[in-house]
Amino acid sequence: MRLVYLHQYFVTPEMSGGTRSYEWASRLAARGHDVHVVTSDQAEGARRRVTVEGGAQVHWIPVRYDNSMSVPRRMLAFVQFAVMASWTARRLRGDVVLATSTPLTIAIPALAARWGRPTPMVFEVRDLWPDVPIAMGGLRNPVLQRAARLLERAAYRHATRVIALSPEMTAGVVRAGFPAEAITLVPNASDVALFRRPGVEAEARRFRAAHEWLGDRPLVLYAGTLGRANDIPWLVDVAAATAPLAPEVRFLIVGEGAEKQKVTALAERRGVLGRSLFLLPAQPKEAMPGILAAATISTSLVADIPALAGNSANKVFDAFAAGRPVALNAQGSLGGLLEGTGAGLVLDRDPRVAAKQLAGFLADPAAVARAGAASRELADKVFARDVLFAGFERAVADAYREGRVVRTLRRPTAVPPEPQARAQWGVLAGIDEVTGWTSS
Repeated sequence: MRLVYLHQYFVTPEMSGGTRSYEWASRLAARGHDVHVVTSDQAEGARRRVTVEGGAQVHWIPVRYDNSMSVPRRMLAFVQFAVMASWTARRLRGDVVLATSTPLTIAIPALAARWGRPTPMVFEVRDLWPDVPIAMGGLRNPVLQRAARLLERAAYRHATRVIALSPEMTAGVVRAGFPAEAITLVPNASDVALFRRPGVEAEARRFRAAHEWLGDRPLVLYAGTLGRANDIPWLVDVAAATAPLAPEVRFLIVGEGAEKQKVTALAERRGVLGRSLFLLPAQPKEAMPGILAAATISTSLVADIPALAGNSANKVFDAFAAGRPVALNAQGSLGGLLEGTGAGLVLDRDPRVAAKQLAGFLADPAAVARAGAASRELADKVFARDVLFAGFERAVADAYREGRVVRTLRRPTAVPPEPQARAQWGVLAGIDEVTGWTSS
């Protein structure tokens, strides 16, 4: 098959960020498919170019973007990329168009690529847009909200197949009227070979030795975007509350984003910056195995907004691959998975309570070891990249076989309640109707 793969934020392992699309594209190419990725080059002074990455041809379109931009500026970047990518995607003439959000505007070049052609489309839902930006207050204009809803419906009406990254996202797509039988649930994955590569423990020792503030102390890690959706100031407050309870515990924040200055200033005011809390710039994926191996526990955080709780964050599955316990600050289905398997814990929203939970956990080496072992087992048996790729490839193949569709979206009479969706993280094999995970 000739596949046109649309993802505005495609990155390679040499870059910082999630490499899901790179991993899928390289595996599709290795299986003999002709893969063309259409993405953005966000660097200053970038030009259109084509490179080969992991066996896939990558078409880079220069569109400046970073998380520190204002909401209107980011919206403009979304539209710019959608318009420019439409021309490229249409010219490539794929047998299947595969579009991965966010943002939702990725649907525009996907629809343009198949306009007047019998080309099937696979639409991958990484976040429930426009629900998330509306809930966060980033999309307040009623006209824009209406336009986003119409684009969402257009994407689902013309999608032959939908791939969703979490049970909550699956349920959200069903609520929009898309048939459950045409949804494949494929979460983010654990790159076991990368995070357990030979010498990773030596990398961890070198990382600890290079930072005298760390040494052999317990390390709480956050590695990811520092945006409003991630609520990193909450972690600063937890660090401040942990200091008198467990003075030896160290917190490390690795990443960039719109709230980095705010986080730095807050840490200084709380008296933890350079004492128990430290910051490093964003690191390429290749550098993360050593950092995660040096961590005692890894965190994945979201703001206290219900729409964000159903995420499928890369950092969680990276921690599983590294065999590290995970701490969340939102229940959601991931929280249910951690509690059900013992792979980590869900911290209270009150930073003082969370500090007590965290300090107690870190003071119990046996508990840390058990959680790490459970995390490692999840990576090996459920979320390994090659295991999940089979479900992803099958969804693409099914779309190719079924061909182009135009759906009449129906409002389902019943949608699984959130507790049931959360419970489905415990389903480790097969597809359980609307909310089950696939592991094959």
